Amino acid sequence: MNRQRELCDVLNRWAYEYYVLDNPSVSDREYDRLYDELRELERTSGIVYSDSPTRRVGGEPVKAFGKHAHIARLYSLDKAVADDELDAFLTRVRKVDPQARFTVEYKFDGLTVCLTYENGEFVRATTRGNGVEGEDVTAQALTIRSFPLKISYRGTLEVRGEAIIRLSVLEEYNREHSAEPLKNARNAAAGAIRNLDPKITQARKPEILFYDVNYRSDGAPLSQTEAMAFLRAEGFKTYPYFEICDSPEAVKAAIDEIEIERKKIDVLTDGAVIKTDDPIVREKMGYTDKFPRWAIAFKFEAEEAETTVKRVFWQVGRTGKLTPLAEVEPVELAGATVRRATLNNYGDILRKDVKVNSRVFIRRSNEVIPEILGAVSHTEGSVPVEKPATCPACGSALKETGANLFCPNESCPPRVVARLTHYCSKNAADVEGMSEATLAVLHEKRGVNRFSDLYRLTENDFSALEGFKEKKIANALSAIGNSKRIPLDRFLYALGIDGIGRVAARDLAAFGSLEAVSELTYEQLLALENVGEVTAGNVVAYFADEENARELRRLKELGVNPYVAERKSGAFSGQNVVLTGTLASMSRTEAQKRIEEEGGTAQSAVTGATTLVVAGEKAGSKLEKAKKAGIPVIGEKEFLAMLGQAEAEN
Repeated sequence: MNRQRELCDVLNRWAYEYYVLDNPSVSDREYDRLYDELRELERTSGIVYSDSPTRRVGGEPVKAFGKHAHIARLYSLDKAVADDELDAFLTRVRKVDPQARFTVEYKFDGLTVCLTYENGEFVRATTRGNGVEGEDVTAQALTIRSFPLKISYRGTLEVRGEAIIRLSVLEEYNREHSAEPLKNARNAAAGAIRNLDPKITQARKPEILFYDVNYRSDGAPLSQTEAMAFLRAEGFKTYPYFEICDSPEAVKAAIDEIEIERKKIDVLTDGAVIKTDDPIVREKMGYTDKFPRWAIAFKFEAEEAETTVKRVFWQVGRTGKLTPLAEVEPVELAGATVRRATLNNYGDILRKDVKVNSRVFIRRSNEVIPEILGAVSHTEGSVPVEKPATCPACGSALKETGANLFCPNESCPPRVVARLTHYCSKNAADVEGMSEATLAVLHEKRGVNRFSDLYRLTENDFSALEGFKEKKIANALSAIGNSKRIPLDRFLYALGIDGIGRVAARDLAAFGSLEAVSELTYEQLLALENVGEVTAGNVVAYFADEENARELRRLKELGVNPYVAERKSGAFSGQNVVLTGTLASMSRTEAQKRIEEEGGTAQSAVTGATTLVVAGEKAGSKLEKAKKAGIPVIGEKEFLAMLGQAEAEN
């Protein structure tokens, strides 16, 4: 081997140890000595190998960024900011594969870049751009040392990563450039890569953390586990945290772990990425026009703080579930003084290692009660939280289901008040002024136990209650009266059927009436995209219960009238339409909008209520399901013809 080739190999190995493994084996002085020798050999020979470390020096500024089309589209990720959105995603995946495995990784906050290799050699770096076409930032990327210029894979390859600037590097940069400090790590990274001068890129010292194989010319589908192993084997820098989860509970535990640990690492993060691991499941689930349906980003849009747990007490919810609440040392968080924080269940207390008198992380999001994320440290006075044996409200013996404790007493006062509060909430019946405190008084003083009891209240029922004057009484009765006319999806949500959140309630409402929903079978419910086995069983059980049936009749007799909004007249009047595959003429979002404008309802999945399927290119499992069910299917040409006819008539 000639000396020039030898120096390239040695220096690249040392750079990999330093920049990727964070484990240098030689001094900077020794590296610089061999680097200078290589540069002199290149000068005299006139030859520079494609993987020479001297290529990584910032060159002259470029005049403008060129455009480059990605070989395979770089999709963005759908986002979840609440637990019910995450639950809906996990349910959808589990319906395709009940034993589905998930991977959970950090979501880093930087700039997405795509690197291309041909015949084992690096040829190009681009930004994500619009997912189809990005900006060519090869000159800027060449200043970054956390990726290889040569790999063993000999086909065409696209790999994806996040360009980031470590928080410590940003701090050091701002000390040295105090006149023009950079505001945050995300903007610093984006500005470094999307800067026409590669020397500025080099000065900011960005690096790339890789997390995806976007394209391989051999066509072999990779699981996320296999993709990460491939990246590491080829010398790409990846973040060490990578959790494989066999259950939704394990996914949530991994997210909680990331939420706590992200405060301790040197990289800016804003969430966790959850992916279905199995490539076969990914193929079955497919893509929307923007996102893969088999992955989601759980965003941490919240503020956090550290405080001390003073005591833990238990709150009884509408389903009877006991939720532990912690009284904490007051702390300022998201513009409010926080004195209480929640844990999910006793199992959560054990898993997060929370004890009385311990220091903990808490998070506050969306103006709800803060949640304890986990223990920071214990003291000599820290004591374990005791698990109760009886209901703290009514004294009934508790039942234990999994990690949760339940009060079985349907008449337990906190359960009754919680059911009423949920029914009156904004996204349900929206009975303005019926707060939890007011409903607790009405339950205790006026015997309001059921939803129907609300509609029997009179002026006299309120007049003797503290704080209720003439105007407030009139407003309360008016709000109750106005809630009688309620959209069906909100009414179904208001009933409080366990597992039926706002998303699933909208799916159920597509069947057109409360009677139609009450007659759905377990199998029909399970066919809905956002309804799993447990929830399907809960819905069937709810409508089979005679007391629930009597309550629904009472509500109807009292004038409560759940309705489905009248659809506009048009080409798709009365149709429940599912789009599958890709349309050449418009995006899926635009097509759904056009369907709704023409009187139809755009559904996300094929159900018993679906009346028409529009199949574009690469239509997947929805098309097969529609054919098996005998649901009419039209192509893009027929779809456009229907829209064109409607436009002509208008």
